[in-house]
Amino acid sequence: MNYLRIKKNADFQKLFQRGKKVFSPDITLLYFPSKYLSMGLAVSKKHGKAVQRNRIKRLLRAVFAANCGGLDKPYSVILIPKTGGNHTYKAFEKSLLICFKKLKECPKS
Repeated sequence: MNYLRIKKNADFQKLFQRGKKVFSPDITLLYFPSKYLSMGLAVSKKHGKAVQRNRIKRLLRAVFAANCGGLDKPYSVILIPKTGGNHTYKAFEKSLLICFKKLKECPKS
C-alpha cells in the first residue's frame, strides 16, 4: 500500500497540536484522521549524529511501508522513535504493530 510523505512544517504542527498519541516500547505514534494515508518522521538530535538519524529514518520508512496495510482507515501519522531504544528493523516492526493494534482499539479514531 502506498502512502504520502508529510513534508510541510504546517502539516507537522497541525498533527503535533491536534493529533492523538499512541505509545509502544520504541515508538510514539501521533495520528489524525485524513483523506489519504500519509507519514512523517521526527527524529531529534538526541538520537546521535546525522548517520545514526538517517539510519533510523530509513528503518522507520521501510517498516511503515511494509506494514501500513494493517490500517483500516487513512490517517496522517508521525513516527517518533524513543531515545535509548533498540533501533533495529525487528524492534521497530514489533513496536509499530503494537501501535496499530492500540489505534484500532481506540473508541474515537
